[in-house]
Amino acid sequence: MTIPRIAIVGRPNVGKSSLLNMIAGAKVSIVDPTPGVTRDRVAAIIDLPPPDGLGPVKTVELVDTGGFGVYVAEGARYDEIGHDLTRLTGDIEAQIRHAISTADVVLFCVDAQRGLTPHDEQIARMLRRQELGDTQRQPARKGKGKARTPAASVPIRVVATKVDGPKWEAHALELAALGFGEPLMCSAKNNYMRRDLVDTLYGLTPQAQDTGKDLRADLKIAIIGKRNAGKSTLVNTLAGEERMIVSEIPGTTRDAVDVRLELDDGRVVVAIDTAGLRRKKSLRGALEWYALDRLERSIHRADVVLLLLDATTRISQVDEHLAQLAARSYKPAVLVVNKWDIASGRPGRKGEPVTPEDYETYLRDELKGMALAPISFMSGKDGLNVRETIDLAFELHGQAGRRVTTGRLNRLLREILDRRGPPSKLGTIAKLYYAAQVATHPPTIAIVVNRPEQFTPNYRRYLVNRIREGMGFDEVPVKLLVRGRKPGESWEDPGAEARLKAEAAGAEEGVLSAAEYFEDE
Repeated sequence: MTIPRIAIVGRPNVGKSSLLNMIAGAKVSIVDPTPGVTRDRVAAIIDLPPPDGLGPVKTVELVDTGGFGVYVAEGARYDEIGHDLTRLTGDIEAQIRHAISTADVVLFCVDAQRGLTPHDEQIARMLRRQELGDTQRQPARKGKGKARTPAASVPIRVVATKVDGPKWEAHALELAALGFGEPLMCSAKNNYMRRDLVDTLYGLTPQAQDTGKDLRADLKIAIIGKRNAGKSTLVNTLAGEERMIVSEIPGTTRDAVDVRLELDDGRVVVAIDTAGLRRKKSLRGALEWYALDRLERSIHRADVVLLLLDATTRISQVDEHLAQLAARSYKPAVLVVNKWDIASGRPGRKGEPVTPEDYETYLRDELKGMALAPISFMSGKDGLNVRETIDLAFELHGQAGRRVTTGRLNRLLREILDRRGPPSKLGTIAKLYYAAQVATHPPTIAIVVNRPEQFTPNYRRYLVNRIREGMGFDEVPVKLLVRGRKPGESWEDPGAEARLKAEAAGAEEGVLSAAEYFEDE
């Protein structure tokens, strides 16, 4: 399905990210008064309801762009980073131009409370002259080599933001002088006139073109890693376009950015590119704390986590922390060794040739909690093994969704307990009453026993490893719940398994961390 695109543009700090969040009904972009918070194109796919409930919903992609002209003076800096980032302006403006060139509707945001500024008027002139878009408007792409027919012209509407009530409406109407018709009005702060705005957008956007595919993704992957590990380069390689700002300046990605990709075999992937993480004591200001929170939530939204590691540097505390975040989430993970094409020596011993076997040994020693996560060696810049890495992520997702029959699981567990039961106390032998797989993603096993206290953390780890070996969960975390039998429980009751599943939902007691499950016993 080809999705109409709405691009949101404007100078810094006029409320573009707040507008996207208000329309989408979720916190998609980081919102902060610091100019330049949004750097990449942040997108959200949403359904616009028809006015008065008449007609079909329209699926659209909202695209929030960085502030145009963030760095006005030569040598301008971002205080919390401390580097001269003037050259980043061109990268941000290139993202804006690309968003406009692929858009079906452009929303030009202006702060109604501040009124028109020379900067706003400059952007308006550029929009009228089509200087912010490509000379030949390019078709929007969902995947490599797939394009829709470009529109002859793009509707541009001014959105007066920060219209917090009727007293600001007169200020908003003054923006009609920009020449784009009567301004739309709204306040993200209190949702003032949101309904009118959404109804107008519904009328402006075309219906999505049906290509026989729905909007559901086959796989969601969170791409995490320390700063400058190559996350955005990987997303751009997958997307086949410069979707993310790629720079040698660490920290050019602030938001967790969802990019929808259609592979050449028809599978749809949503790649979540996250902000690079620094050591906690290095976090400066609220923006980086927002990004850290967004990173953690991105991991929980994903089906599989790709932890990017820079082959040209040593494993750091940040890498270790990210590995722990991935493991604790119970998400399947791939250790992706990026920049393998330029790795010139063993970690910590430059000059000596490095082999995949050497590096794997090094990783297993450094990242203890990821002993079973598969390793992929690739170059996001050159495309080396990128497709193989995505295929590996699909394999892990399939493995995490595998179900085993209750009979087979009970037989396996009884064999394990007969071969090596938990430590006994005062001669009491552990007895298994019943076991069932109560969930997938992650595979979750609930067992009911006579003495749950005998199932120590060490024994649970042993039990999970044996379950993994016997049931084909070789490279994904397994969640284990252990509890005692309740009075009057009978496992011959046909509803016993359903009750156990309901009880196990959200249960945490008797569960080791996923990181411990990745360890060998």
